Amino acid sequence: QDKNALHLYSVNGKYLGSETLKEEVSDMCVTGEYIVMGSLQGFLSIRDLYSLSLSISPLAMRLPIHCISVTKEYSHILVGLEDGKLIIVGVGKPAEV
Repeated sequence: QDKNALHLYSVNGKYLGSETLKEEVSDMCVTGEYIVMGSLQGFLSIRDLYSLSLSISPLAMRLPIHCISVTKEYSHILVGLEDGKLIIVGVGKPAEV
């Protein structure tokens, strides 16, 4: 059975840790202190860069995610889906979005 994992290394190549993933990652973006990942199973996940733990529960997009991008101001996450739709997810508290 294939297993997916996320491994963390320092700039000097020192192994810092890993996290086993349930989904198959299709795209990821490192932004600030977070890793934003999309999966072929249709989940958008945000993980802490240093601990690799989930920052929030994964968001279900219902279709495979093909690409992810974060805006320059870190205010929105742009998610491209398999059917060609572009989903824009606001980042922050509801009042800020």
